[in-house]
Amino acid sequence: MAEIPILILEFIKCVAPPTRSCVDNHRNFKENAKDLEDKLSTLNCRKQDVETQLQTETQLQTEDYLEKEAKEEVKKWLQDVEKINAEIQGVLERLHKASCFSRARLGKLAHKKIDELNAIIQQGSFPQGLVVNKPATALPFPVENLEGEVSVKERIWGYLIGNEVQMIGVCGIGGVGKTTIMKHIHNELLKGSKFDKVIWVTVSYPLNVVRLQHEIAKAMKEKLLEDDHDEQRQSSRLMHLMEKGKYVLILDDVWERFTLESVGIPPPTLENECKLVITSREVDVCNFLGCKVVKVQPLSKQESLNLFLDKVGREILQIPELEAILNLMVDECAGLPLAIVVIAGSMKGVTDVHQWRHALNELRDRLKDTTKGSGDEIFERLKFSYDRLQDSNIQNCFLSCALYAEDYQIRRDDLVEQWIDEGLIEESRREEARGLKKLETFQAQLYDLQDLNNYVKFDHFKRLSNYQLVVGQVEDTFDLYIHFSKVISLGECEMGGEDSVVLPDDVEDLWIHQCRKFRSLSDIYSPQKTTELKFCSISECEEIECVVDMVTSSSSFINNLEYLWLYKLPNLSVVANVEGVEATSPHIFSNLKFFVMDECSTMKRLFSFELLQGLQNLEQITVQNCQQMKEIIGWEGEEENHAADTTTTTTFTLPKLTHLELENLPELKRICPTRGVIVCDSLQELEIKKCPKLKSIPLVGNVRPSPPAALKSISIKPKELWESLEWDDPNAKNVLQPFVHLF
Repeated sequence: MAEIPILILEFIKCVAPPTRSCVDNHRNFKENAKDLEDKLSTLNCRKQDVETQLQTETQLQTEDYLEKEAKEEVKKWLQDVEKINAEIQGVLERLHKASCFSRARLGKLAHKKIDELNAIIQQGSFPQGLVVNKPATALPFPVENLEGEVSVKERIWGYLIGNEVQMIGVCGIGGVGKTTIMKHIHNELLKGSKFDKVIWVTVSYPLNVVRLQHEIAKAMKEKLLEDDHDEQRQSSRLMHLMEKGKYVLILDDVWERFTLESVGIPPPTLENECKLVITSREVDVCNFLGCKVVKVQPLSKQESLNLFLDKVGREILQIPELEAILNLMVDECAGLPLAIVVIAGSMKGVTDVHQWRHALNELRDRLKDTTKGSGDEIFERLKFSYDRLQDSNIQNCFLSCALYAEDYQIRRDDLVEQWIDEGLIEESRREEARGLKKLETFQAQLYDLQDLNNYVKFDHFKRLSNYQLVVGQVEDTFDLYIHFSKVISLGECEMGGEDSVVLPDDVEDLWIHQCRKFRSLSDIYSPQKTTELKFCSISECEEIECVVDMVTSSSSFINNLEYLWLYKLPNLSVVANVEGVEATSPHIFSNLKFFVMDECSTMKRLFSFELLQGLQNLEQITVQNCQQMKEIIGWEGEEENHAADTTTTTTFTLPKLTHLELENLPELKRICPTRGVIVCDSLQELEIKKCPKLKSIPLVGNVRPSPPAALKSISIKPKELWESLEWDDPNAKNVLQPFVHLF
């Protein structure tokens, strides 16, 4: 019998902990349900922050203009957040309907889900960043169907897909079709998944190793140091870039020997599964690199005839007298696709037998003194086509293309403009050329500001519906993140001085980057005093002191500005200099909606009270990494004049402000002056991160304390900052507390 109490004691030991846990879950049911809702809200705020940051980082391009995409871990985390959101919503519905008997069980489930939420919130910090460079992607070449050469293409394709050959040399005389074949293969490679990178670079003559290194990196959407002309150092950097993943590198039109090591090309091997293809007229170049040589032979007679008829038009066969002459002319093309295409094109539409016979004799005369298979032979065939243009203006239009670098993609609008300037287009066709400009975007790169000022004066410029002008040095000029359709980009220009920059009246998007002697937008002039300018980005201009100087000029040309981005301006001290300007002057930035300032190290006050009165349409303010920033809104002039009255509350109104983000501002003490309150009923999100000296958040007044009506969240980092804030009204903290998320 003595064993019974012992058994009872052991039984109690076994059941007591679970019973106590069950009772705790029942007792803390409401608390667990509230914690679960709070944790879910915190997670969704973090999710919104991540998505906003992702959108910004993937849309804004880096200084290297590289495209970005979300990391895989970020994508998975967002998917996990979506999944757990659905689960928690189901749990919350059950909690709200819980009976007394199910509270313990559901309370336990809520406690478990809280732990899961804590874990996923921790996983969402991403200290190494959210994005990575997108894999390099190439665009397919525009190509026509191959006539013949199919067996050569299949042979090269077999070497690329198989493991037998790693380096391939495609050889043949000029105009035989080497490049055309490889363009077809390049397009096929883009459709497959065997290689991570398909890289095409045209080498040409003479070989410039440094240029080749940069071109390979650019084709991979990577970047080497522009100012370093040391082949060996650049070789090491390129080697490092290319070792990431499997590549197929196609080097077209190689004329001279080189070593892979000197350029920085990792040798293709069976182990790294990479491939190299070069096209060259010189077999010796291919052999020097150790390539498997594939020779491209001229087309057969039948293949040549088919290609010729495709280009000249098969209806020519309806003239029986021309068949014999046509066959003889095809023979003179020697099976070279390039010669066939240009000669057939020059004869298209000609039906007179005498003209065909004369053209045949002329072609034979040109070729009789040339060596078979030589460069002179293909040149004479091309010149035959050129001479048949007859009209000297058309010939000069053709020759003007020689002003562009080899393999440069010439823009049609550039040519039209050049032909107009040189008088190659007759007056009757001038309007036709101008009409063409209305249909497409005109893009051009100008040497300096004088070119821009002269160009803006042309009448035809006013007719353009879309344009993008780049002045000076802006890398990847036509790949900027553009907001509007009429864009001017100024890079490394010398501004200020005697000559102002003249902007067209309809410019909408203005980029100013690394410009010397640029002190303010007042250095810029618009003939009509006003423009359609909506977006302005100013970056890395060391001498700019204020964005707009109202003392020296009017600000009317920025009256329509909606976006203003300021980045790395070390001497910027004020956004707008309005000292001494009459109060009746029109408000500056009256249409501004988005304002971003980053790394402006000498800025101490963002907006004066006088300037703030014109910012009534402002929707978003982002200020970050400004080491001396002390206040966001302040009085112009001596602060003591306004600080004496400590009893009257000053109201600062921003009626449309929805987002305010302040980050890494180590000297920031206040958002607005003492006893000031910002009235912004539209405010949805407030983010304050790494602002250790900030004393208050002036969003709640002393009379009937209440938060902004649209407020959704206040994000504070670090969390100690929230406890250190001072409040004029002790109830203000309690009013804002439900919206606060601490990190």
